[in-house]
Amino acid sequence: MVLKELSALASPLNDQQIDQLQQATSELSPQQMAWISGYFWGLSQTQPTAQTQTASQSIAAVATQPAGKLTIIYASQTGNAKGLAEALHAEADAAGMRAEIFSAGDYKGKHLTKATHLIIVASTHGEGEAPDDAIELHEFLQSKKAPNLSHLKYAVIGLGDSSYEFFCQTAKDFDGYLAKLGAESILDRLDCDVDYEAEAAQWRTSALEKVKLTLSTGEAEVVQLPVSQSQAAVSAYTKQHPFEASLLTSQKITGRNSGKDVRHIEIDLEGSGLSYQPGDALGVWYDNDSNLAAKIIAQVGLVDDAQIEVDGESLPLLQALIKHYEITNANPQFVTQYATLSGSKKLEKLVADKDKLRTYAGKTQILDVLAEKKTKLTAEQLQGLLRRLTPRLYSIASSQEEVGEEVHLTVGVVEYQQGEETRQGGASSFLSHRLEEGGSVRVFVEENKHFKLPENDDTPVIMVGPGTGIAPFRAFIQERENRDASGKNWLFFGDRTFTEDFLYQVEWQKYLKAGVMDQIDVAFSRDQAEKVYVQHRLLEQGAKVWQWLQAGAHFYVCGDANQMAKDVHQALLTIIEQHGQQSREQAEDYLTELRKSKRYQKDVY
Repeated sequence: MVLKELSALASPLNDQQIDQLQQATSELSPQQMAWISGYFWGLSQTQPTAQTQTASQSIAAVATQPAGKLTIIYASQTGNAKGLAEALHAEADAAGMRAEIFSAGDYKGKHLTKATHLIIVASTHGEGEAPDDAIELHEFLQSKKAPNLSHLKYAVIGLGDSSYEFFCQTAKDFDGYLAKLGAESILDRLDCDVDYEAEAAQWRTSALEKVKLTLSTGEAEVVQLPVSQSQAAVSAYTKQHPFEASLLTSQKITGRNSGKDVRHIEIDLEGSGLSYQPGDALGVWYDNDSNLAAKIIAQVGLVDDAQIEVDGESLPLLQALIKHYEITNANPQFVTQYATLSGSKKLEKLVADKDKLRTYAGKTQILDVLAEKKTKLTAEQLQGLLRRLTPRLYSIASSQEEVGEEVHLTVGVVEYQQGEETRQGGASSFLSHRLEEGGSVRVFVEENKHFKLPENDDTPVIMVGPGTGIAPFRAFIQERENRDASGKNWLFFGDRTFTEDFLYQVEWQKYLKAGVMDQIDVAFSRDQAEKVYVQHRLLEQGAKVWQWLQAGAHFYVCGDANQMAKDVHQALLTIIEQHGQQSREQAEDYLTELRKSKRYQKDVY
């Protein structure tokens, strides 16, 4: 008896529902039909009054949705991994896959026993460390509590910068941990450099194809997890679609005799609808210096109007270098490739020593690498050497509660002498020298949920921000003053000299006088015979720092990652040991717990 004949009986289904039932089950095997029969019989026994779905809807759902589900987890510090994961999620949805996306901080490792397909998108923080939100999942997967995951199919993609020693280390860790627990890799891990958009897009396509091949096998239990914040409304202006803002102010805030040029930048966001919170960053797209671009072209024996193809469009080489390629900072990959093309013995020797290669690439601009051995290149060879231009991210130095539809930055201009010529940073020289007031600059807001004021306004905060690391703390204090926050505020600031380099000095003195700031400790390294830095001031105030931490204070560090942040970390460990009477291991565990609870946050670069 076919399904149509059921309509002649006293059926609780109407003709339309029976048609839907027949269509939904037409391609099922007898075994699958039997399973569905049992499944709905079970539902009728346990939920006899349920009105949430019609029978036809339930059957259609079972018939068309594959057993299994794609889980996407991102471990992001500055937002790039989150953005890539969101793109992956959107593509999975468009392909009709069941997919969910979570921040690593919202996902419990034990839920992996219920997952069938997993993709992890991971950035790396600091010295090969997992981003703050990923610490617990990272630790869980290498602990004795980690379960057998032989049922799980997975893929991992990492984001990083090959200029750093621990390139994509977090992604490598996750890949290794999952494999060790028995999970099956369905696609080789991809370690992306700073210019990652194109190859990441190809990898996403391959990963989803692999997932789709196996998604219909196995059974999956639904795991109820918190809704990811990434599913919230997204601004109309993004990294890919920036807002055309205008420059209001570019004011030098270091003294005439300072060895540094630090600018206070104000940008008009009127009409953009962009909003930001203290701790967020502003992404700035910039144009390269046309003179520098012309010098690079001449150095390799080319002409400005040589044509190259960029994103399917034929452009003059000069225009392409100004708008689309990184032509200031060198990187290990560039040095390695040019060593091969040029046959430079010096560069070949550097390439053989990874540590020396990273040091050289980090302090040498592209034009000076090319000058190591003059070599003629084709336009395509030069193009192949260069990374695509990426926006610079600057810590926002204002609270929107204070400045409205503006955003402020504190920009240190990169500038030094190379022989008789001056070398400058790409973005910093654009904002400070080449962009006139009223000029157009393309910007977007990059959320940084790992560097945020405590939700409780009564919570005390300790801020360590030497040099331009002061930027987010200016935003913090503006915000706390506007919110009438009662929590105590303590700032550690350092630079070269008091008279020339005390950034925003008048503002800090005003806040101190008004009682918004409770304490400011400064370290000016060149105002005395012995160098004094912020970590020395921390150690001097060790007993009080420990008291504040014990009282629930949040501790923030912003600025140089290579040395300052490490020295501050070591100073903190010493303070915990000495004033908390703990062993080194206990002190390290204490700081780890502070990071997990978001009481120890770093914005370092």
